[in-house]
Amino acid sequence: MTHPFAEYPHIEPFMPSAFVWRRGMRVAGVDEVGRGPLVGAVVTAAVVLDPERPIDGLADSKTLSETRRNTLAELIREHALGWALGRAEPEEIDRLNIYHAAHLAMVRAVDALVHSLPVDAVLVDGNRGPRFCCPSEPVVKGDSRIPAISAASILAKVARDAEMVALHQRYPAYGFDRHKGYSTRDHLQALKQHGPLAEHRRSFSPVAMLLDGAILPSSTGVSS
Repeated sequence: MTHPFAEYPHIEPFMPSAFVWRRGMRVAGVDEVGRGPLVGAVVTAAVVLDPERPIDGLADSKTLSETRRNTLAELIREHALGWALGRAEPEEIDRLNIYHAAHLAMVRAVDALVHSLPVDAVLVDGNRGPRFCCPSEPVVKGDSRIPAISAASILAKVARDAEMVALHQRYPAYGFDRHKGYSTRDHLQALKQHGPLAEHRRSFSPVAMLLDGAILPSSTGVSS
């Protein structure tokens, strides 16, 4: 192997510049899901793939169907050398802002992983990342370029979606099983009718407007 993740020939070869890669290094991919929603935690994952057990079909979680994500998540949990989840709660998001809360959740995922598996370096999706316990490098569009980051995005997405389904079971009037907490028309209408829950992010504009007594817009941008 001449570069990290060479067992995935369909992936563009990548060589880190922030640390010296050597064969046999345990390089964790890290990604987050849930920056945009109005409710719930931001969830992250850290994954070290097994070069002897490559997983076909890894990709950015947003490009995959729910069925395919769930299938891949099971394979990742079974075949990876190690994986862990991290999170930052709505109160932390409100206190720190979503950018710093997402970085905190990434650090928590890596810290949880290294308790069970030594990690030599981290590749994190994006153009900046937090300071981890080992050398790291951000990778722009890493969730589509780096297999371990793709795997992390899948695990984080599946975990957070499951939390939204569980929240829907507690509060079915909000439709969390459909929009997963993003600011869709249905979600905003439920906020107007029923008010925010303890799980809502009070610093996010539609929720803050409601708490301040302002009129909510009918819809805002939606992401997944």
